[in-house]
Amino acid sequence: MVTSSTGITPRSTEDYHEVLANLSDGSVRRHFDPYLDIAWDAPEMAIDPQDPRWILSPEHDTLGATQWYRNLPVDKQIELGRWRVVNAIKVGAAFESILIRGMMQYIMKLPNNKPEFRYSLHEMTEECNHIQMFQELVNRSGTDAPGMRPLFRRLSPWIGIAGGYAHVILFIGILGGEEPIDHYQKALIRQGDNLPPAVLRTMEIHIAEEARHISFAGEFLQRRFARMSPRGRRICAYAFPLAMRWLATEIMKPHPKIVERFDIPDDVMREAFWDSPQARKVLAGYFGDMRALADSAGLYTPGSRRVWRALRVDGPMSRYRSEPDRTPSPTPG
Repeated sequence: MVTSSTGITPRSTEDYHEVLANLSDGSVRRHFDPYLDIAWDAPEMAIDPQDPRWILSPEHDTLGATQWYRNLPVDKQIELGRWRVVNAIKVGAAFESILIRGMMQYIMKLPNNKPEFRYSLHEMTEECNHIQMFQELVNRSGTDAPGMRPLFRRLSPWIGIAGGYAHVILFIGILGGEEPIDHYQKALIRQGDNLPPAVLRTMEIHIAEEARHISFAGEFLQRRFARMSPRGRRICAYAFPLAMRWLATEIMKPHPKIVERFDIPDDVMREAFWDSPQARKVLAGYFGDMRALADSAGLYTPGSRRVWRALRVDGPMSRYRSEPDRTPSPTPG
């Protein structure tokens, strides 16, 4: 067993291997196929572009919370909501592709008999299924979603390659991308938001399998952080909040083409991403689990916490995995 200089004791090697074996077994026993587990052609799964269930939640969607959006005619709220939701799904598929590239680079350098090899391949198989599932939903929505924002698109091939060499940064990035999507989807389902059935079904499948993926990334990082030099931990302590903030924006903020299509004012975009009190609450709420992970690894230091706070991703730590954000919503001014 290795104890870090912070006094944090990660799992023993035997316990860590047992966790990976359990995650791998879970992927074998309970996994989903996008063309077997979603009845795409069932009448109730038909996607109606005018379905009022596309209207954005003011509680969980920062654009939907703006007065500008709520003042739009209902048909425009539906149309913009559909473009926003479908584009976020398209971005999710693109993020999964970056994850796969980085993880494949990582595992092909592993020696024989490493348990990470088997589990990582299970995860990549599931991520390939998620990409198929997401793209099928995009195709059936009738929405020509542009997907990733321009800078993220240009950087994405290189991020995947670099992640195969900077393994800790890769897995921090994996959590930075997966946590906002996972938190957003869980919040919608917990609150019983009325969603188009095809969207709801893809979210249910994604949440079920992402639980394993996020667990693996957390276990991997805990183990790596404990073995790092003090200098390496200091770098990661600051990289953690930077990755969370950057990826949350890349994943949740609409593509400029959508902004142009719906003529969203600049001040509304600033309000929604992330200047308003409600937007800041939502942004910080994405990362309660990540703050707890950073703290347990000795990375939530006084210095790094100032960065979390400056980037507006600070807040309470989760007491358990996927604890709902219980911070009261700000009172509208």
